[in-house]
Amino acid sequence: MVTINPNQTRQRQSIDTKAARNLAITTNTVPQMAGITPRWLLHFLPWVQVQSGTYRVNRTKVVLKPSPKVRVNNNNGHSSISPEELRTIPMLSVLDPSDAAAIANRFQSESFNIGETIIQQGQPGEKFYIVVEGKLEVSTSGDEGENLRVAVLGSGDYFGAVGLAPEVISHSTIRTLTPCRLLALSKPCFDEILSQSPDIRLSLQKAIEEQSRLKSVVNVYGEEKIPVISDYQGEIELPASYIDYEIEPREYDLSLAQNILRVHTHVTDIYNEPIDQLREQIRLTVENLKERQEWEIINNPNFGLLNSISPLMRVQPRYDVPTPDDLDELLTRVWKKPAFFLAHPRAIAAFGRECTRRGVPPVSINIFGAPFITWRGVPLVPCDKLEIKGYNGNLQGPGKTNILLVRVGEKEQGVVGLHKVGIPGEQLPSLSVRFMGIDSQSLASYLLTLYFSCAVLTDDAVAVLENVEVGYYHDYEYARV
Repeated sequence: MVTINPNQTRQRQSIDTKAARNLAITTNTVPQMAGITPRWLLHFLPWVQVQSGTYRVNRTKVVLKPSPKVRVNNNNGHSSISPEELRTIPMLSVLDPSDAAAIANRFQSESFNIGETIIQQGQPGEKFYIVVEGKLEVSTSGDEGENLRVAVLGSGDYFGAVGLAPEVISHSTIRTLTPCRLLALSKPCFDEILSQSPDIRLSLQKAIEEQSRLKSVVNVYGEEKIPVISDYQGEIELPASYIDYEIEPREYDLSLAQNILRVHTHVTDIYNEPIDQLREQIRLTVENLKERQEWEIINNPNFGLLNSISPLMRVQPRYDVPTPDDLDELLTRVWKKPAFFLAHPRAIAAFGRECTRRGVPPVSINIFGAPFITWRGVPLVPCDKLEIKGYNGNLQGPGKTNILLVRVGEKEQGVVGLHKVGIPGEQLPSLSVRFMGIDSQSLASYLLTLYFSCAVLTDDAVAVLENVEVGYYHDYEYARV
């Protein structure tokens, strides 16, 4: 009988499986990359051929432009506003730099808790406010005394200009929805500055009168009204007019994303079967270029959607979370053939939770072979390029983002993507791959270039729901059996 010791080292009599796998013929996948997304925005946008490299958007002249939000400087907890920013406020735009600096230095920081009333309807105001941080609700009384919401104000908004005018009462009530920090300019301080320079008072009065005059002659978009007469009898003189255009229309130059791909000739010569190494390297690099393209269309400081939105098209959620009411508010802004909402997947999930809470589950539809939930028939398109701020990489942590509502197409005066098809070395529309040569280290270089841009044809083509919280969950009570 032979006793076998299992711990005894035995001489291998056949090749082990680990070594054999190196010689086996396996079924391989092409290289996978988790960072590749569907890039739905690029699919939903209509693309316009820009043969000349520059796309000019001609518009009718806007006589009364919406006032932008003001930027407040925060330094170690101390808030202030620069004279230049102060002059962006229409009523104060006539101030010279020295007068604007004198007024800017008189602003004082004030803090308020939740639910405090800052301005009461029907009473004269006493201060002019600029919102540093926090959220406020503007409301008014209806015909039967009911409370009607007018707007929600956020950081950079301002209110209370009537408080600087003599004997003018407020038509709205403004109260805080969250803890707020404001910059305030009191009427006595403002009057003191005006008393030192009578010319300032006269200039401000003229500016206020000019603003009132312009509001009476423009439509809701700031364009001058065209006089039209209808339903008349007899012989009367018909009104005559013309349509004025912007003198310096916006021009969009094609932007680009580039990368130099290097591949060792040893790799492409020896290890090119069964998968083409160069082809896969180019494919993955192109995927990265397209991901960057979508990010730029949303976030680019010059032509990105988030930086091309009119102040009138910016909406604040009342409760931070995206509710059906908030998306309805967006639909009132982009009501002319809205194409789709664009939101981070977590923002869509947050909206879904609010719909579940209210018992109104959104309807799902299929587009491009994929399911999308909808609201009022408009699809919510997921896009991770609408970044979440404040969650520090925690996929389940709290944070805030934005939700866009977009109208698309040239004929619809909407948003369009820009590209140029037919460039040298083109492999995909507006994307080229060019061989740059082989260096002394046997590295072959290829230049990949993608040309693109994005244009918003009219201000009402895109709206945004800002500062949307994605980390809030409701607590439900379940009956235990």
